Amino acid sequence: MEKFALVTGSSSGIGLEIAKILAAKGYNIILTARRKERLQEISKQIISNYNVKCDLISCDLSEKNAPNQIYDFCVKNNYNVEMLVNNAGYAIPSTFIETSMEDEENFLRVLGISVIALTKLFLPSMIEKKKGRIMIISSVAAFAPPSSIQSLYGPIKTFMNRFSDSINSNYNRKGITSTAVCPGFTYTEFHTSSGVQKEMDRVPGFLKKTALRVATEAVEDTLKGKSISIPTKTYKIFAFILKVAPLTVFSLLVKVLAPGRYDKKK
Repeated sequence: MEKFALVTGSSSGIGLEIAKILAAKGYNIILTARRKERLQEISKQIISNYNVKCDLISCDLSEKNAPNQIYDFCVKNNYNVEMLVNNAGYAIPSTFIETSMEDEENFLRVLGISVIALTKLFLPSMIEKKKGRIMIISSVAAFAPPSSIQSLYGPIKTFMNRFSDSINSNYNRKGITSTAVCPGFTYTEFHTSSGVQKEMDRVPGFLKKTALRVATEAVEDTLKGKSISIPTKTYKIFAFILKVAPLTVFSLLVKVLAPGRYDKKK
């Protein structure tokens, strides 16, 4: 049976690079994101460059039924999803008190609930075949205190790390592995689309990594079945510091390494 990888948020950035790397490794690809025309262009490129099948479904994961639409699409087309890549995400640039409840709910649905829903939908067939890889794109923000902007971004990523741990604890023995990938600052459209490009521009250059580099390590670690992946040595060190450093040291570090994110807001 042909193997497929489903990649959410695959129209740009880390998701796009992951899709191309998996295609190069012989996976047939299912792309999903909101921008249908962009997905159509990428699909043609992947088919041409890697000689694999590539299909797409355009949908918005902030909509409650989106995970079911994606799953039904795969079932209808008899796509054997052997790898599920939960990559879709964004950030809210305003403070918690300034953000509407509707915006918070949509945010949590895309970064959290949709991940759980897609995993719940595709996991049974993986268990039946005794083979499956799940990748969840998290963030080093999962190890840091919540920031003054994007206040729920770090907490939901922490939750996703624990959710990934839960999948491993319960289903490793059935041939399933889940990898929480925790990149740091990465050159993508994420910051512009999320309204935090100004803060990204102030981050020191040595902390900014390419989407290709992050995606390469993410795929390698997922295929190895690692429970957590922190791409690049820089962020492995950074994550360790975040885990052990007292808040006073952290406060001094972020003024230089993550300017704007921990400033006191009025």
